[in-house]
Amino acid sequence: MAKPIAIEVYNPNGKYRVVSTKSMPGTRWINLLIEQDCRVEICTQKKTILSVEDIIALIGDKCDGVIGQLTEDWGETLFAALSRAGGKAFSNMAVGYNNVDVNAANKHGVAVGNTPGVLTETTAELAASLSLAAARRIVESDQFMRAGLYDGWLPHLFVGNLLKGQTVGVIGAGRIGSAYARMMVEGFKMNLIYYDLYQSTRLEKFVTAYGEFLRANGEQPVTWKRAASMDEVLREADVISLHPILDKTTYHLINKESLATMKKEAILINCSRGPVVDEVALVEHLKQNPMFRVGLDVFEDEPYMKPGLADMKNAVVVPHIASASKWTREGMATLAALNVLGKIKGYPVWGDPNRVEPFLNENAPPPAASPSIVNSKALGLPVSKL
Repeated sequence: MAKPIAIEVYNPNGKYRVVSTKSMPGTRWINLLIEQDCRVEICTQKKTILSVEDIIALIGDKCDGVIGQLTEDWGETLFAALSRAGGKAFSNMAVGYNNVDVNAANKHGVAVGNTPGVLTETTAELAASLSLAAARRIVESDQFMRAGLYDGWLPHLFVGNLLKGQTVGVIGAGRIGSAYARMMVEGFKMNLIYYDLYQSTRLEKFVTAYGEFLRANGEQPVTWKRAASMDEVLREADVISLHPILDKTTYHLINKESLATMKKEAILINCSRGPVVDEVALVEHLKQNPMFRVGLDVFEDEPYMKPGLADMKNAVVVPHIASASKWTREGMATLAALNVLGKIKGYPVWGDPNRVEPFLNENAPPPAASPSIVNSKALGLPVSKL
């Protein structure tokens, strides 16, 4: 058994015990739990990632619900421990739940929450930021300046790519992919090519309308095309941003062969899931193609990078911060807490997990519902009529 680990306790006499495996931004999520008679215990252990043994120690003998993180291994062992402690709810503070064995949760009757609907624009903004940083070689230039190497203006100094009039490719045109596409089309007047199993009619209408606006004002209109295959996007796009889900079909979606399909001066952005990209193949491609550039927020073996990636000047790498705006992270904490609280209190599940504004309005009580329970059907949970 793991040694007891450091915690911070709020409302020690609360009826329900809710554990958070990490300190989370903001205080509203804590206050919402306290107002509903919850004792809130927050792990303050100085470890980035808690082990299964650590979390079992946190759960203890009595625990009604846990708020956890996507870095944790929530499988049979943890759901069995939570169930033994009387727990009925777990929520990731994340939209993804690749770290969760939902079947194990179903077996033990534990509701699994996630936090969609609050990350879209923030994640898309970071993808756009990485696109611009890679295109204009901003990180390289910053390091050059800080090293005191700038002697004066030169015609060839850090020449990068112009985005205006180029083609942006999006693989996975869901909420985040479409938001990114709109930013790049409207912000930099780029043409769009996208690949998705489903037609993105709203995105197509947006680009069409913006193109008509540009034409009416005497400018070159932007265009869009829905590609018949991913390879078509890879061949034609100058900037390619990845926004697929991670499953068996998208593991190493970008590999040696697909990288060879891309333009020699293309830019690749990944703010989705690390294993979508074969990182070893990517490092080799970056070495062989110095004008090819990449912007990465996620990595195949987080928190580690594959050998050689950190040495690549044509790579911009950031530590999984796509959702790291104050508003979004505080909203994620609130949604995760309300997922757990809703199950504890016997509330129904919110009907549309992507429309979460009522839960985030600080000037009104949140709806009496769990914002998003991914296994609600398997557990037979009722859906809110609100």
